[in-house]
Amino acid sequence: MTINGKLYSNILLVFALESEAGKEFESFNKLFVGVGKIKATYHLVKAIQKSKPDLIINLGTAGSTVFDRGTIVNCNRFIQRDMDVRALGFKKFETPFSDEPILLEYGLKIENLPNGICGSGDQFEIEHINREYNVIDMEAFALAKVAEQEEIDFLCLKYISDGADGNAADDWTIEVKKASIALRRGLDEL
Repeated sequence: MTINGKLYSNILLVFALESEAGKEFESFNKLFVGVGKIKATYHLVKAIQKSKPDLIINLGTAGSTVFDRGTIVNCNRFIQRDMDVRALGFKKFETPFSDEPILLEYGLKIENLPNGICGSGDQFEIEHINREYNVIDMEAFALAKVAEQEEIDFLCLKYISDGADGNAADDWTIEVKKASIALRRGLDEL
């Protein structure tokens, strides 16, 4: 596969759940990491040790109050949205005692897709109020951070499944069934 003029020969597709992949990615090397940043980190590190990919592609569902349902959004900027240590004098989303920036900028940018800032956290967001990010998921920050640390190219494509609002859980249940088809089409169009 060639992306932005670069040829990749050992690609690892990473999903949180099998339902996000459906039957659309049968011929690909894929990894299902489970829900949340800890599981995502653990399983991706193990997979990197085993298969040594030259590109990691995170595909999955996400909420948004900006992008319409059914849209494929390319994210190459990430925030750990549940890091909040302001009570100790740190900035919102800042990791204490770390010199790393709040906004992780890592990953391939695809020009013909809308670009979003993904806020990852270990809770399903149903009342999105933060303006710092416009795509909401539960794993991408961790996956991007591992890829950055391991110096492996990273691509993140999110299917917008819900509005990160009071209907998010019901909307996600319906939209996740459509995600794999749209994500496969989006990957084929790169």
